[in-house]
Amino acid sequence: MDKWHMSRMLRDMLRARAFEEATAQGYAQGKIAGFLHLYPGEEAVAVGVLHAAEPGDYVVSTYREHVHALVRGIPAQEIMAELHGKKTGISKGMGGSMHLFDASRRFLGGYAIVGETYPIALGAAYAVAYRRLPEAVICFFGDGAVNQGTFHESLNMAALWKLPILFVCENNHYQIGTEIHRHSAITEVYKRACGYGIPAEKVDGMDVLSVHAAAQKALERVRSGDGPQFLELDAYRANDPIAAAIHEAESGYPNPAAMAAAGPDCISLFSAHCCREKHLDETDIERMRQEVQTEIDAAVRFAEESAEPDMETAWSILHANRRYETLMESPE
Repeated sequence: MDKWHMSRMLRDMLRARAFEEATAQGYAQGKIAGFLHLYPGEEAVAVGVLHAAEPGDYVVSTYREHVHALVRGIPAQEIMAELHGKKTGISKGMGGSMHLFDASRRFLGGYAIVGETYPIALGAAYAVAYRRLPEAVICFFGDGAVNQGTFHESLNMAALWKLPILFVCENNHYQIGTEIHRHSAITEVYKRACGYGIPAEKVDGMDVLSVHAAAQKALERVRSGDGPQFLELDAYRANDPIAAAIHEAESGYPNPAAMAAAGPDCISLFSAHCCREKHLDETDIERMRQEVQTEIDAAVRFAEESAEPDMETAWSILHANRRYETLMESPE
């Protein structure tokens, strides 16, 4: 992989980390309401997979979708404004953290219900296959969603109809706070796909280059008509990942010392690789950090200064998808 691609991937990883740090701070200050599920330590998964995707591919994500949206190209200020519940947000401030959506980038949303991504992705893939289009559908989900009925139903239908779906399990081993061996009889998630004849592979989710290579090959098979593919991207660290604290702002965002204690960090690993291969040096990386921090700081200011949605916004969204329906007003 050349210097340009390396730089783009590292910049996206650094932007993702800076964005999540800013949202954690905003949540702690009470500026972001509702639940906030964060992504620090898993940046290699989103960046590796989505850099292997084509612009025409569809992406379906979970309630931990800020970074997927960023890497897909949604501007940081529009995502940040949405988290702050502002009118300038990507969903007009009406969705919040777990409901980002951008049809123009084929980002079909984040979904708050565990296991909801599967049937959404299945429907999109059926539409693609029915029209014999070259696109693929990328379905993200966590290890905590693999015991849902929709997982099995959707994998069965996808295999039966040879639908163009790449199933991507982001296995951080703790879902929100329960370790995988406490809720799943099969802890190696990729092995479940064999029950439906779906090719599956387990990859180191801390290594962005390994993730990218695996996703690229899987998507090539999807596009060639081989049917659904399955990747388990293992984001578990060498030691205890500090359970929910790594991922949940409610438990306090970990400081750099806590992150270091949890094991090798995907951004540090990739930064070191870029320097070793002489694609970048420490000066380049530090400049990149400063540039993305400036971008995220501006996004925070934009969100804080933006107006809140009003009733006109609410009505416009209510009517957005209505074609043949008529709203009946109750008689006075």
